[in-house]
Amino acid sequence: MNSLSIFGTSSDAGKSTLSFALTYLLHHRGISVAPFKAQNVSNNSHVTDEGGEIAIPQYFAAEAIGLKTTTNMNPVLLKSGSKNSAHLIINGKSVGEKDVHAYYRDIKTLQPIVKEAFLKLKEEYDVVIAEGAGSPVELNLMDKDLSNIYVASEFNTKIILVADIERGGVFASIYGVYRLLPKKLRENVIGVIVNKFRGDITLFDEGRAIIEKKFGIKVLGVVPYKPFNLGFEDSQSMMNYVQESKNAKIKVGVIKLPHISNFTDFEPLIADKEIELSFVSNPAQTSTCDLIVLPGSKRVVEDLAWLRERGFEEILTSKKQTVVAICGGYEMMFKQILDPDGVESELQEVKGFGRIKGEIVFAKEKIVKKGCYHLFGSMICGYEIHNGVAKKRVMKKKNLYATFVHGIFESDEFRYKLFSKIDENYAGYNFKEYKAKAIKEFAEHVEQHVDVDFIIKELAAKNLL
Repeated sequence: MNSLSIFGTSSDAGKSTLSFALTYLLHHRGISVAPFKAQNVSNNSHVTDEGGEIAIPQYFAAEAIGLKTTTNMNPVLLKSGSKNSAHLIINGKSVGEKDVHAYYRDIKTLQPIVKEAFLKLKEEYDVVIAEGAGSPVELNLMDKDLSNIYVASEFNTKIILVADIERGGVFASIYGVYRLLPKKLRENVIGVIVNKFRGDITLFDEGRAIIEKKFGIKVLGVVPYKPFNLGFEDSQSMMNYVQESKNAKIKVGVIKLPHISNFTDFEPLIADKEIELSFVSNPAQTSTCDLIVLPGSKRVVEDLAWLRERGFEEILTSKKQTVVAICGGYEMMFKQILDPDGVESELQEVKGFGRIKGEIVFAKEKIVKKGCYHLFGSMICGYEIHNGVAKKRVMKKKNLYATFVHGIFESDEFRYKLFSKIDENYAGYNFKEYKAKAIKEFAEHVEQHVDVDFIIKELAAKNLL
């Protein structure tokens, strides 16, 4: 069968969620399928079953259908770096920082890496669903585009365009992207999905006719907007979460660090109807919070300085305030942060918040692992991605819960212990059941509005190009 590329006609059009949904739907129709993205730019990552690091959307899509997660699903990952550089991860392993200009200058050296990863998946699965990145027709960057142009050209994938009708200008974005694609790729476009529609869907019947008759592009479906608070790729999409909190008992504030990472840690809190969650960027916003979360950070020293400049230090060092500090947040809580090899900063020694005695040391070799850990009196399954080294991966002091481990809020037992201390009426819920139900319902929502049979027919058709 042919593989499939998902191109957005703009950024944040919903490529990740639709790529996941189609992966899920094809799998449940008996088709052997795997998720893929050549290059991700995100601080939100997970540890694969083989011990590498990939971006969340591909991990999430694979996990949702019970696939073994592998770095072949996302061979190139970029995270926040210092100044004009990016932290580069290839095949799940950190290779250090790379100047952005040098990265794009040398982009062709990454093509064989992407090709090898894709072909390994194709050997094992009949269909690879390749999520694109941003817009595929940034004309000044098309020769440097790994996720869209290179993958679609090299592997002759069928292509679906995804357009976000919420943004406005949906006709121009569809027509413009389609017409600006190279002729060979235009011929591989099997249709467009109009995403995030609000209101009476029949009002777009004329719009569908215009796209099909005037543009010559089949409309595969018009998908009504449906909140889906799982599998966030980046902080921009995370900020679009929708929460039902009218009956909330407890207010939680997550500090929105400039380089916040692994923010899927908070999905269980967003889904919890007893929790009102907000992202805060100044101390005044925390005045009504029952609990503050100091999250992971890709640039710990820089974000520590930002917290001090904003005036968060007094709150975070107060023993009266309940604080959960995760990974980079945990590292900030030590008395000293040492970086003798300049792993993250030119500063070799930085004063931390001092809630935890001793020092954290940044090592050259990044710790990337997953497993089940005994934390805060509960057995919690999670993962670690950090350069900081300390004697313990967890610390519990008065009103401070601090750990390197991501995923702690997925533990129903831990959440109940934590929040019932704040409000004895907190009941809790089963996150695993919620997640499975939300995934199934969202995929079925897409299936209801998209011509999946036609997509499968096109993927099965002989590709003559």
